[in-house]
Amino acid sequence: MKEKARIMDDRAMTRAIHRIAPEIIEKNKGTKNVVMIGIQRRGVPIAKLLADHIKLVEGERPPTGMLDITFYRDDLSLLAEHPVINGTDIPFNITGRDIVLVDDVLYSGRTVRAALDALGSIGRADAVQLAVLVDRGHRELPIRADYVGKNLPTSRSEKVVVYLTELGADADAVAIVPAPDAAEEAR
Repeated sequence: MKEKARIMDDRAMTRAIHRIAPEIIEKNKGTKNVVMIGIQRRGVPIAKLLADHIKLVEGERPPTGMLDITFYRDDLSLLAEHPVINGTDIPFNITGRDIVLVDDVLYSGRTVRAALDALGSIGRADAVQLAVLVDRGHRELPIRADYVGKNLPTSRSEKVVVYLTELGADADAVAIVPAPDAAEEAR
């Protein structure tokens, strides 16, 4: 994909993580009851980075898990005939915990809605907070992030792409690219 603009490089992404982690600690008065759950795929490494930074500040790393929302999506029938399942791995009980749900980009809110449905099938959290690296606007559902690395106004004809070395990219970065078509835009 040809980039229209590179919005964040690895250093800017690190600064965003270092800014969000203390906000999580402050809002929760520590991390005693906090667990981090990343939405597959790009939310998972971001959740791990946040948990690592929280450990540097608090001395203890919050439990971290990963959530696959594939079967909870409202556009499942529009996806490929055999959608890719990345798997859920939450090796702790979420009931009674304060969950920080983590994703890379907040757009329509539909991914978060699906994640909330998926979490509800696993247990009953005391609270669910949302942390995102980028909030690009254009909400279709009444969902907002509690923690945002960067607010990035975009047009619907653009797509925000988060590159992560953990997932095979050459470098960590955030870029704006032209949206190829309406199906891709539904992200």
